[in-house]
Amino acid sequence: MSVPDPLRVDFQLLDRQIVDLDGYLVGKADDVEFGTTEDGRPFVAAILVGHHALGRRIGGVLGRWMAAVARRLHTTGDPQPLRIPFERVAEIGSAIRLDVRHELLDTPALELWLRDNVIGRIPGATDAGE
Repeated sequence: MSVPDPLRVDFQLLDRQIVDLDGYLVGKADDVEFGTTEDGRPFVAAILVGHHALGRRIGGVLGRWMAAVARRLHTTGDPQPLRIPFERVAEIGSAIRLDVRHELLDTPALELWLRDNVIGRIPGATDAGE
């Protein structure tokens, strides 16, 4: 794993694009989850992706609105952000590169809905890579 030491979460993780092993765009690092070691030292446990995570991070009226919209557009149960364990991070550079393919990660329901109902309806969106 190629991770800067010390790691600055605000500068080197948050809002960076996340790509999988093949370079496929997974999303953007919207928030992080911390854990603590037995001796009480904090560490990054996971990267969180999704509008719910971003809304909680932003806070205030705008953050609550973002989280509420994400909940409203979610199709089942209690929506949770995509949680990528930090052990899956292979490299941190201009983007966060993972050591797994995107098929092995859950795709947040809101992302699927936006892809199918908004982005997919834009003329030429399906052939943008050509």
